[in-house]
Amino acid sequence: MKKQISAGVWPTMVTPFTTSNEIDYHALERTIEWYIQNGVDGLFAVCQSSEMFFLSLEERVKLAAFVKEKAAGRVPVIASGHISDRYEDQVTELNAMAATGIDALVLITNRLARQDESDEVWKTNLEKLLNEIPEDIALGLYECPFPYKRLISPELLKWCADTGRFLFLKDTSCDLDKMKAKMEAVQGTGLNIYNANSATLLETMKLGITGYSGVMANFHPDLYVWLMRNWSDKPEEADELSNFLSIASLIEKQLYPVNAKYYLMLEGIFTNYNCRSKNHLEFTATNRLEVEQLYRLTKAYAKPSAAVKRADDGISL
Repeated sequence: MKKQISAGVWPTMVTPFTTSNEIDYHALERTIEWYIQNGVDGLFAVCQSSEMFFLSLEERVKLAAFVKEKAAGRVPVIASGHISDRYEDQVTELNAMAATGIDALVLITNRLARQDESDEVWKTNLEKLLNEIPEDIALGLYECPFPYKRLISPELLKWCADTGRFLFLKDTSCDLDKMKAKMEAVQGTGLNIYNANSATLLETMKLGITGYSGVMANFHPDLYVWLMRNWSDKPEEADELSNFLSIASLIEKQLYPVNAKYYLMLEGIFTNYNCRSKNHLEFTATNRLEVEQLYRLTKAYAKPSAAVKRADDGISL
């Protein structure tokens, strides 16, 4: 493995839109600065949170390139490469995304086989696809829940790690035993696993999970950064914070990513909560009140003692 990916907090970025339903690059630049100021270790620029299934290939490519440019080497940037069903279209998408200069190209596990197809089919399809992707770009895997969730087995993950090309797995199993088995399978290979689930995060950190890459880093990334960096030295405070983060994460079930965009409006980052994947008109006054309450609770938790600054001792791409 020639490279490693930095440990820590990797937000699954949300995409701001203008009132005319175009990507709002001014708001996006403010968002990038907000993430970095809050101490994140990397940015997942094109993913389900970004509404990638509702963006054209041109939009996805421009989005990834913009985030990479504006991050300006301060943090690494990764992006999902393919959303199509057809193999030929996936090849086109992956190569277009690889050309943006991102630090790692992420393959979506449910794009590599249909829901009714076996792991052997999945592996065969991936082997074929790897021959079409530039060998010099690092790769990752993402257990995206849409259009169906395909969890990768420890055995397949080990096979991927042994190719020497994969550095990253965004795990969405929300299951301690499954994550432990995956971590054991790839130990020492250079492939790092990032938990997307808040409730299990602290326990998986104790097991050796590399980091967090979940939707709640769009609400209070600084708290996740503090947890990642202080859980071992301050276990009581970490337990208390973990309890808060776990309960707070239930807001994901509200109307995500509309609610995350409203939260970023409260931060002065977004100008609206327009959305393509959800109907933002369904975001009620009560929904707004709930997000406002979470915002106030987050600010109460972000005491001076919890202030964070991005560390320079991690290994970055």
